[in-house]
Amino acid sequence: MALIDLIMPKLGESITEATILKWLKQPGDTIKLDETLLEIATDKVDSEVPSTAEGIIHEILFSVNDVVPVGKVIARIKTTADDTIKTFSPVVSQKKLHVPSQQNKESIIEIAPPKSTVAIGRFYSPLVLNIAASEAISMSELENIPGTGNEGRVTKKDILQYVNNREQVTAQELTIIKEVETPVISSSQITTYSGNVEIIEMDRMRKLIADHMVRSKHTSPHVTSFTEADVSNMVLWREKVKKEFEKREGTKITFTPLFIEAVVKCIKKFPLMNCSLDGNKIIIKKDINIGMATALQSGNLIVPVIKNADQLNLVGLAKQVNTLADNARNGKLKPDDTNNGTFTITNVGSFGSLMGTPIINQPQVAILAVGVIKKRPVVVETPHGDSIAIRHMMYLSMSYDHRIVDGSLGATFLTAVAKELENFNGERDY
Repeated sequence: MALIDLIMPKLGESITEATILKWLKQPGDTIKLDETLLEIATDKVDSEVPSTAEGIIHEILFSVNDVVPVGKVIARIKTTADDTIKTFSPVVSQKKLHVPSQQNKESIIEIAPPKSTVAIGRFYSPLVLNIAASEAISMSELENIPGTGNEGRVTKKDILQYVNNREQVTAQELTIIKEVETPVISSSQITTYSGNVEIIEMDRMRKLIADHMVRSKHTSPHVTSFTEADVSNMVLWREKVKKEFEKREGTKITFTPLFIEAVVKCIKKFPLMNCSLDGNKIIIKKDINIGMATALQSGNLIVPVIKNADQLNLVGLAKQVNTLADNARNGKLKPDDTNNGTFTITNVGSFGSLMGTPIINQPQVAILAVGVIKKRPVVVETPHGDSIAIRHMMYLSMSYDHRIVDGSLGATFLTAVAKELENFNGERDY
């Protein structure tokens, strides 16, 4: 008999750990090659981990809700082969990693340090957040716990040790903590709710979204600019070609790839919109990876990413948009599908909204919201005089990080996107 070590697979370039959600097999159960053994979750997406061998589950080394580093042995499978121990990593997502050349690496711009700095929230695993909630530990108190995990993250061991030692904190230290932390209401204090109410517990994904949004507002000083665009040429062109496009290309042409195409052109003119901030360094991204906010059937939101969008033509963008949207709604996204976005677009118009004030998708510096397209009477200027005409109009709004993007750049970029949409060539091919 041989024992096969199953390790936590690599789930993406920036992901170093995953939370175990559910074991589908138990010790003593038989399992086939490539049969799903467990379900895991990262801060980006849920995934299924297949078995790398056929045999009997000999040992499971971690429990549900445990946070496991990438590369750690999580289970052992007994096979009928020779009596040795082998280690295999299951393939959750197979994708070649592109190593940029020296010329293509991200640009780094040094900026002067600010007069004062504000602590920026770290990522916390669902398990750590659950322990913090059960022990009535506030977010500000959690921020002060030293982390021994990757990049200083707080691990399960760190927070349990903090809970055990909390009773030994001196009266003076308690006073300091109380001065900076947000008041916490213990779960034991919340016993009744007045009125006719229904209490719904947040699911895991909604908790992650909530934490991500709060950290974004704490991290970036948000500014939102607004403009409008006459997209009549684009609307009429799509109406004219959509049937032939679907027949010829095997996929539908929606407005989203047209929006992405316009944004990509403008990012090339204003590369500072495609960056992130690391301390006092501005990291300008040479790759243009556009995230598109997608609503799930559960009501939650996820942002799949179109990698190297500037290298795709309109047909390629349309196919990527439709494939990622379908996979998101059907729970088939791979971990790498939500990684490394550099700019995000959210279509609030798909739900009938005129405009929105979106929250930046960290660590990006801007997010564009496109509103519903509506027919309105507008003044049309011509060389022969002004006239009133019925046009297809749309509002655009963009939230940006005021630490990096000033109002002049934000407004100029947004106006450029609007002009790109207005100047759409109604006689173009795909």
